Amino acid sequence: MGRWDDDEKPGSSSGRRREHPGGAEDADPSTKRRREDGGEVADGAVDDTKPKARPDFKTSGALAKEANTVRGVALKYSEPAEGHVPSKRWRLYIFKQGDVAETLHIHRQSFFLFGRDRRVADIATDHHSCSSQHAVLQYRRIYLENEFGEKRAVVRPYIIDLGSTNGTLLNGDKIEPQRYYQLKETDVLQFGFSSREYVLLHEDSAKNQRGSS
Repeated sequence: MGRWDDDEKPGSSSGRRREHPGGAEDADPSTKRRREDGGEVADGAVDDTKPKARPDFKTSGALAKEANTVRGVALKYSEPAEGHVPSKRWRLYIFKQGDVAETLHIHRQSFFLFGRDRRVADIATDHHSCSSQHAVLQYRRIYLENEFGEKRAVVRPYIIDLGSTNGTLLNGDKIEPQRYYQLKETDVLQFGFSSREYVLLHEDSAKNQRGSS
């Protein structure tokens, strides 16, 4: 069944069109308005010359904030477009007072969040000087160019401090917050005033060390 507007219901005199001489049906000229292309369009009619707005599927406002939450906690970090899961099997060896306290395998996802808030942290840093969301180890796909101008994609680990209260140390030096620092094999990370050292190695590190000795 067709759809009727209020003024076009069957039997309604207000819905009848006014017929003009010559047999052509048109709206009252006094009700016409200008179209985008310079022509005229009657009131109530759709001006199909106006550009149609494109749909916007981006999240914004509260929806965007909710989309970047884990277990109801808003994350301070958003992964960049170049984030990528590494093919190399990286590991973090956690040293406490000179001994290995724990070994973490950190190759199964594209980034790892360090912090005291265990609801969102991938790697918990429980020391009181560490922030709830302290830093992120992020794998990023970058492109290297050789002397012939040929490019190849590689995935490298980076560390970024999320504006923590007491900072992050890379090989004993405090890094600037909100900036990526590329990590290399045997680099050492420390968070806040904790004495724990996080040494970055991978599955072939032992072979590399033997080959260099």
